[in-house]
Amino acid sequence: MKQLKMTGIILSGGKNLRMGTNKAFIEVNGERLIDRTVRLFKDIFKEVILVTNSPLEYLDQDVQVVTDIIKGKGAIGGIYTGLFYSTFDCSFVSACDMPFLNRNFIEHMIANIGHHDIVVPDSTDGLQPLHAIYSRKCLNHIKKLINIDKLKVTGFYKNLKILKIPDDTIKSYDSEGRMFFNVNSKEDLKKISSI
Repeated sequence: MKQLKMTGIILSGGKNLRMGTNKAFIEVNGERLIDRTVRLFKDIFKEVILVTNSPLEYLDQDVQVVTDIIKGKGAIGGIYTGLFYSTFDCSFVSACDMPFLNRNFIEHMIANIGHHDIVVPDSTDGLQPLHAIYSRKCLNHIKKLINIDKLKVTGFYKNLKILKIPDDTIKSYDSEGRMFFNVNSKEDLKKISSI
């Protein structure tokens, strides 16, 4: 399949406090999480941007590596930075610590963008803003919130055109309910082997 004229943005700027090591470099089934994600994104997207505050750790990755434009603003700051540097109107954003990203589901989200500014899964656990598509129209909305230090990722959603992918659609791609699983702790790593 040819690459889509979209940007894939990988957020790898977390503090990793619970894990105690950079989650991006954890191996799952013999492959580092960052390598899995970059490989998938390069297959799907024409442009891949990795947002991190430790760029020297990612010199081995053949993608555009950028650091937060506005430091210390968490995931919302990473989304802002990725969108700022993206070439294309729409970008798929995901965290670096999600071992079960599903290409078919990502492509389903992309196919349903239409005129929406945001496409986000709405699972039984709620919205999944770190597995979502954002248009560049979101930039000003995000910047306003960052300026007043309101850093909840979904805080900029209002006043934008949002498509929420319902749970029954999610389950049709992910019957085991693992697509949005992210590795935050050593316990989570143990869970992966039982998933």
